[in-house]
Amino acid sequence: MKNGKLQIGIIGCGGIANRKHLPSLKSQSDKCDIVAFCDIILERAQKAAKEFGAENAKVYEDYKKLLKDPEIDVVHVCTPNVSHCPITVAAFEAGKHVMCEKPMAATTEDAMKMMDAWRKSGKKFTIGYQNRFRTDVQALKRACEEGKLGEIYFAKAHAVRRRAVPTWGVFPDKSKQGGGPLIDIGTHALDITLWCMDNYKPASITGSVFEKLGHLPEAAEGNMFGPWDPNTYEVEDSAFGYIKMENGATIFLESSWALNVKESREAATTLCGTKAGAEIIGGMSQEGYDLVFNQTTGGVLTEERISDAGAIAFFESTAGGTPEIKECRQWLEAILNDKEPLVKPEQAFVVTQILDTIYKAAAEGKEIKLK
Repeated sequence: MKNGKLQIGIIGCGGIANRKHLPSLKSQSDKCDIVAFCDIILERAQKAAKEFGAENAKVYEDYKKLLKDPEIDVVHVCTPNVSHCPITVAAFEAGKHVMCEKPMAATTEDAMKMMDAWRKSGKKFTIGYQNRFRTDVQALKRACEEGKLGEIYFAKAHAVRRRAVPTWGVFPDKSKQGGGPLIDIGTHALDITLWCMDNYKPASITGSVFEKLGHLPEAAEGNMFGPWDPNTYEVEDSAFGYIKMENGATIFLESSWALNVKESREAATTLCGTKAGAEIIGGMSQEGYDLVFNQTTGGVLTEERISDAGAIAFFESTAGGTPEIKECRQWLEAILNDKEPLVKPEQAFVVTQILDTIYKAAAEGKEIKLK
């Protein structure tokens, strides 16, 4: 630390860094300075340093050189999915705290290497699941903790877009991302579902992965981000998983960038319990999110709707600002006050394990039982 502030290094200065991490860190200037920037395209690092960096911020093309700087306390890993593992492991070995953008890794094996390195390091570790910091998700989590839903035995994790294939960066590149919508947006829906259920013990998984629309030129018309190139589209356009937990609870996960459905529903969940049910409704076809509880009241079926604007923050250090700013503030305070971050590595590991197993189960055409 320097002048009572955490010294931050950013590895990867692309879209997620510029849209999420850098503005959020900049908003916490009383707690941190962004002193180092790294990108394989040097101009991107230079641009980010000029816009968000502290005075005399350093710029690198090689993340290993950034990690050698003893003044850097914290590293944010904002690179494509398959590079999360080697960079994070190296950061822990260099004695840094690490926030890694979601998902933790592209494979279970890589995620385990990251967990091992973290445990040896004694440093803080979290994954970028900012949707937990939405007020509707926090309200649902609190309701689950208070037993409003009873035993939650069935859930759906929703990450469905009608036509919103990302056409920038490396999203369609399987060698860099490890997959498509399942690993990209399915990961958020699964994270909030598992977190609200407080159930991280999957027993068996089956899956279906489809590459139906990505290679059709006519399907690319009407895409929210402009037509994609069918010739360079290498990942699935939709994927579905059926997850059975050790206690018998079941989760259905749906994900797509392109699917012939009427409405989108993204970073949302449906929970069914013995006392009541709850749904978060939202997505790219709807502005904001709604939280709806359904139950029996006075002998009749009733619904209780809570809008995003009406929900309140229930967790320490999350009041005020966007979910991204709340996430950033809570992460920095976890380091400064030696507390656990809200998104724990053990939880993020299970998300990666499930996603990876859905891909494997689909490829093998069978149910896979987990140890």
